[in-house]
Amino acid sequence: MIPFERAPEPAGFDASVRQPGQRWLAKGDARSTPGYWRRAARDLRAAFKDLCGYTAMWLSTPGTVDHFVSRDEDPSLAYAWTNFRYAAAWINSSKSALRSDQVLDPFEGGDGWFEIILPSCQMVLTDRCPPEVRDRAQTMLKRLKLGDGESVVSFRQEWYRMYCEGELSLEGLARKAPLLARAVRKQREQAAAEPAASDGAPRSRPAEASGA
Repeated sequence: MIPFERAPEPAGFDASVRQPGQRWLAKGDARSTPGYWRRAARDLRAAFKDLCGYTAMWLSTPGTVDHFVSRDEDPSLAYAWTNFRYAAAWINSSKSALRSDQVLDPFEGGDGWFEIILPSCQMVLTDRCPPEVRDRAQTMLKRLKLGDGESVVSFRQEWYRMYCEGELSLEGLARKAPLLARAVRKQREQAAAEPAASDGAPRSRPAEASGA
């Protein structure tokens, strides 16, 4: 997870999403809410720059509109732009069983709270995450399988392979998987700071790629 900035409500949202949604809710049946929020999916995708708000990775297929406060928890927010987050479909499905006080909001996360460990591509919580939100952060890592889940790790490893084999530049990696790019930069800085090996052998490091 990386910090995301809130985007202003898109033009036409009130007429196409909020108003019809509120009319439905006024009928008193919140058990089956029409998916008017999908009409805002393209604007939400642009607001998150094609990155899932939870994995902080580029989505090759269109993501979904995640209700940060679920419809079961508070139906009145089902059609509120401020409650929408862009998320991979499998993340959205896993998160639906969690209350909003069990996970971190993508708009709440701070810079450097999470980092990727290379070469495993697992994600861990850092000491920069404030104590008051660490429990939620840990719950999110575990329940959404963001730390070491097979699916998310395999995606990271593929981006990392593309970078190491020269198929993706570091700048390109930063657009697709910002946390992974940060881990690569950290690795390179640490390698550069190490004293030269006594036998003169070059230090191993990720390949410097050209082109995105």
